[in-house]
Amino acid sequence: MGSGNGGDYRLDEIDRRIVYALMADARNTSAPAIAEEVSVSGATIRNRIAQLEEHGILEGYHATVDFEGADGSLMNLFLCHAPFGDVEGAARRIGTIPGVINVRELMGGRMNLHVLAVGADTSDLRRIGRDLENADVEIEDEVLLQNEHHFPYTPYGPADQRRLEPLADYISLTGGAEVVEVTVHETAPIAGCTLERAAEDGLLEDHTLVIAIERDDAVLTPHGDTEIRPHDVVTVFSPDGAGEAALEGFEDSEERSQPSSPT
Repeated sequence: MGSGNGGDYRLDEIDRRIVYALMADARNTSAPAIAEEVSVSGATIRNRIAQLEEHGILEGYHATVDFEGADGSLMNLFLCHAPFGDVEGAARRIGTIPGVINVRELMGGRMNLHVLAVGADTSDLRRIGRDLENADVEIEDEVLLQNEHHFPYTPYGPADQRRLEPLADYISLTGGAEVVEVTVHETAPIAGCTLERAAEDGLLEDHTLVIAIERDDAVLTPHGDTEIRPHDVVTVFSPDGAGEAALEGFEDSEERSQPSSPT
């Protein structure tokens, strides 16, 4: 289990999609790539990653190494038992043994420590086994690891390959005001409208102010004659915290027009 202080932080949809992308491939997944997939700005992704790291939810980025392919080394899984109350201490001691690359603590069962180790040969693995016993744990079983597979956590991924609703990033300010960052859907009513026309047609809530537009990696200063285009990332200031109501003009018009199911 993680040791961070994430208990006071709750993941929203943007956070979950970030974690999913990093679990899929942290090395080749950049903030702009995640931003394009999630339909928010790169700055939002970078800020969210910093928050996830600060709260201990993202605890690190680890390389997956093929030790056999690298130098013919062997990977061995030791299934061990440590006395109740000493599992965490035993895990720390085991982590100092040369060749140990992963220790997993289990909350129940006889084999409450899983130790993954790399040895140059079987003799080296026997040495690691002796070191484990010297760390006051009992080896219940062991097996050579043939292969290891990692997959992202599916519930954090997209529900399907075509997301109808844009994800919005909300920042609450004092006095109930909000700053919202939202991506313009292709069929949104506001797409193709100037800000002046959008206000006249009621597509922007009263007192709602568009303060920035990000388009093709450029940030535009909005004016009355600025046209809103599909896939623009628009930052909106709402003094009365209108929230979702302030975003209706940016959403999928076809989805919004569908009648709700009778209860």
